[in-house]
Amino acid sequence: MKAIRVSQFGGPEVLKWEEIPDLIPAATQVLVAIKAVGVNPVENYVRTGTYALKPNLPYTPGADGAGIVQAVGVSVTRFKTGDSVYVIGSQTGTYAEQALALENQVFPLPKNITFAQGAALGVPYSTAHRALFTRAQAQKGESVLIHGASGGVGTAAIQLAKRAGLTVIGTGGTDQGQQLIKDLGADFVLDHHDPNFSQKLLEVTENKGVNIIIEMLANINLGNDLTYLSKYGRVVVVGSRGSVEINPRDLMGREAAILGMVNATTNASELEKIHFDLIEGLKDGSLKPIVGQELPLKEAAQSHEAVMKPGAHGKIILVP
Repeated sequence: MKAIRVSQFGGPEVLKWEEIPDLIPAATQVLVAIKAVGVNPVENYVRTGTYALKPNLPYTPGADGAGIVQAVGVSVTRFKTGDSVYVIGSQTGTYAEQALALENQVFPLPKNITFAQGAALGVPYSTAHRALFTRAQAQKGESVLIHGASGGVGTAAIQLAKRAGLTVIGTGGTDQGQQLIKDLGADFVLDHHDPNFSQKLLEVTENKGVNIIIEMLANINLGNDLTYLSKYGRVVVVGSRGSVEINPRDLMGREAAILGMVNATTNASELEKIHFDLIEGLKDGSLKPIVGQELPLKEAAQSHEAVMKPGAHGKIILVP
């Protein structure tokens, strides 16, 4: 089979399109013929060798994908050959024509969801769900500010928050992104480049501030975020590309909190609960993953450049 392989850490050019042996599932594994792959920023960080968790070289990147079950191990009971599924983790990497995953990393793909949409579920929807409901403990009637709401995690967060009865304020830096945020049902859409952003945010919250902020770029926004919070407000940091200086007094007076998260700490039981909830939303139409761009899998290097650029619009998908 063909796969993207990384034999040394470095820039996007180290992503190589290679022929490797076909895979065979062990007793507890599911072999999936991959039809679509989700690209996530974390895969860029891992590829550079600067991420805290480094895979052994050589490796195949990727955790998210969707496809058709090709074979199952003797201990697998939930899936059979021919099932349409999506995967939220892989033992072998999803940037390939085949991937091996544990049974609890595989979920049924509803008939109304495409393979490309299924590949957009894993990291973005798990992240958004955990940020809103596990970390921030979001409640119906609260308000949430979603920075960079037109990207993969942002579009997921909008849909999940609206489904749960929150007032959603989404920010985008382009006309296209802002239109997408509006189309997804955000109650208010703001331009985070607007010099009057702070004032406009206060206006839409009636000078109360926001209860929750989902922060994708903490190194740029966190200091200001703390001034936007209501009393007992929470910022959940899901992404950062560097350090930042904050004023603790902005937290103290509000009795507010900064909460960090990474999906790697999620246990199998929690992930299962999250994805069973997501599947219900997919079936009833309240959740619909947004695919912004599709590229051939062999052009993975181009996808890694694109996923780090500002002005995100949905999810980048690779197609084997």
